[in-house]
Amino acid sequence: MNRIDRLTGMILLLQSHRVITAEQIAEHYELSVRTVYRDLAALGEAGVPIVAEAGVGYSLMRGYHMPPVMFTEHEATALFMSGEVTEQVADGSLRDSLRSALLKVRSVLPKERHEPLTRLKQTVGVWLSRSRPEDPQRVLMPLQQAVASKRCVSLRYNAGGRGDVTARTVEPLGMMYYAREWHLIAYCRLRQDFRDFRLDRVVDWAVLPDTFTGHEDFCVRTFLAEAINSHELLPATVVFAPSVMERVRREMPCGGAVEETLPDGRVRIEMLLWSQDWFAGWILSFGRHAELLHPPGLRQHLRTLALQVAESHA
Repeated sequence: MNRIDRLTGMILLLQSHRVITAEQIAEHYELSVRTVYRDLAALGEAGVPIVAEAGVGYSLMRGYHMPPVMFTEHEATALFMSGEVTEQVADGSLRDSLRSALLKVRSVLPKERHEPLTRLKQTVGVWLSRSRPEDPQRVLMPLQQAVASKRCVSLRYNAGGRGDVTARTVEPLGMMYYAREWHLIAYCRLRQDFRDFRLDRVVDWAVLPDTFTGHEDFCVRTFLAEAINSHELLPATVVFAPSVMERVRREMPCGGAVEETLPDGRVRIEMLLWSQDWFAGWILSFGRHAELLHPPGLRQHLRTLALQVAESHA
């Protein structure tokens, strides 16, 4: 990125934040903090009203807005490609807003760039299988707005999917999409702790008029990483046929796995597990192309499951 584009982008970055530190700008552009200081000084000399708050960060003077900028061909293409992916993981409330936003992007592009985007739409597709039909109770936009406006949410939650439904009032702090499901990360007033709520296990919910304060230092990504690391991990060893290794690497349910190619071409993998039940079903899905060697207890559990499957198809 040349300096002119970076300075323009820096204005937009300042415009999109109430306040931002030099360190955050440096991380965004992968620059040194010293370079950021030079760029901010250059913008100030060019007449951009940047306000510096000691110990807080930088912001644009209230009321200042940069005129709309034109998207480059690569930027517009990236936005439309991202839209194709988002269509597959978003619900109706988000898809409608996404389509409206992309239509506005398209409207500011020169006419000669419309045809390539139309051709892109017709020739590029993303397909991610959905596990179940959309549920009106799993509408994302109101929950997303509750996170942004710090409004409490009441919900009835089927903990662990076991049918044990409890009523909760939570303070929503973030939403994450992982393991093929949307999750609401929130502070649960019932449990007096932070919790991860899978939306497919929420029986019903409502955004409340009550607001909440606090949790300024809470980080959703850090919470999820710590939650995963806090599980008691179980070492396991599996041998896979080479024909399924592409799928194995794509769906690997854990990190830090160690691979070893055996003389017969099969691949031996040592890994750490945090969900034995899910792992057992995953290994069974490979049929004769996977063999669990260790641990013995999980190997016996896998054998029992396989026999139950066989009996149900007798």
